[in-house]
Amino acid sequence: MTRRVASDWMSETRRGALFGATAYLLWGLFPLYFPLLDPAGPIEVLAHRIGWSLLVMVAIVLVLKRLATVRAAFADRRRLVMLTAAAFVLAVNWGIYIYGVTSDQVVETSLGYFMNPLVTVLLGVIVLGERLRTAQWAALAVAAVAVVLLSVENGSPPWIALALAISFGTYGLLKKTVRVGAVEGLAVETAVLAPVALIYLGWLSTTGDATFAANGSGHAALIALTGVITAVPLLCFAAAAARVPLTTLGLMQYLAPTMQFLLGVLVFSEPLGMLKLVGFCLVWAALLAFTIDLLSHVRRQVPVAEPV
Repeated sequence: MTRRVASDWMSETRRGALFGATAYLLWGLFPLYFPLLDPAGPIEVLAHRIGWSLLVMVAIVLVLKRLATVRAAFADRRRLVMLTAAAFVLAVNWGIYIYGVTSDQVVETSLGYFMNPLVTVLLGVIVLGERLRTAQWAALAVAAVAVVLLSVENGSPPWIALALAISFGTYGLLKKTVRVGAVEGLAVETAVLAPVALIYLGWLSTTGDATFAANGSGHAALIALTGVITAVPLLCFAAAAARVPLTTLGLMQYLAPTMQFLLGVLVFSEPLGMLKLVGFCLVWAALLAFTIDLLSHVRRQVPVAEPV
């Protein structure tokens, strides 16, 4: 019986790891998808992504029978305010990311998601009053040096990377505070954003600048699929989070920006000067130090089993 339980647990863990890898692989491939939506501009793509994501999330909520929990989130005023704030921060993150990958700045968008764990830790200190260990402070200091070097290389701070890291870190902070499931949260967030997105798309149609119906069925289908490509990785991530430790997911999260970095350099042939490469190496070193410290801390927190 014990062997069967252990086998079932291992099976669930493997399945969770597969779901997690799928989620991060799909997110890592996003830079290949959004340029296909040309000639739609970043804001039009963002508005469509919100609208089609809402339709997909409504279908998922109905299939999973989560309508009651979504209604509860709308009925709870505090939760609704927090989710509304999270929705607009998420829209900023999506918009900046779409702009980055469609304007030949994929490498910088990858930097934003490499920096995200470090920014999240810093937000914890500033907003929640959390205390950092020495290794975490050292990692943040190294990352700060990296930002300075990248600013020198670019002639200005890496605004896209910083905006992505800060917006996604803020989004995570808000979601941690509100404590709503991934499916329910995105359903409420897209519902909150949808009226603004639809008004913008309606305005584009009246000015004759909308591309959805003006560039063939293939273009329209690709835009409509933005809802699916938004929801599928999220569902995979939620399935992984229920099956594997958060430390495992924390390590896996580097898969997506690594893929994006490689796509930017190898597929899109974006320039990678020496200072930029050194800056990236410093960020990676900071992440390595941060990850080693986190894993060491987690191990110390696990109680040692006493002999029977």
